[in-house]
Amino acid sequence: MKDPSFTHSLFRSLNHWLIKSEPDSYGWHHFIRQGRAVWDGVRNYQARNNLNAMRTGDLVLFYHSVTNPAVVGLATVVREAYPDSTASDETGTAPTPWVVVELEPVMRLEKPVTLRQIKAEPLLANLSLIKQSRLSVMPVRADEFELILKMGTTINV
Repeated sequence: MKDPSFTHSLFRSLNHWLIKSEPDSYGWHHFIRQGRAVWDGVRNYQARNNLNAMRTGDLVLFYHSVTNPAVVGLATVVREAYPDSTASDETGTAPTPWVVVELEPVMRLEKPVTLRQIKAEPLLANLSLIKQSRLSVMPVRADEFELILKMGTTINV
């Protein structure tokens, strides 16, 4: 995995995202084992637009949904949007509007940042994860991103 020594200015110069995945279907441990993932199967137009907006080097929070919902890791975009081969029109001949991106893991958070913690933090009240809970790919502001990372790397004594 890559060195997690990001600087404050780096956080501010990139776009930040959160992607959701069910840990039993494709969890962080699957992602680590695979080493690189094609993020496919997204069939929501807003989530698709977010995939299209991702740029190489953008940072992505990896969120386990459904079972023990929490941000568990950090990834990076390594390939920008291209057509999703898992989608086709009814004839299988026309291009579809659906896209994928490719991601690589950067680091596992020292401790997961639970949905309960996120909801309890007033500075995260406008996070799309709370406001649009069914969206699977969403932007995250730099200050929200930094706070979530801090929550995941600070051990309370």
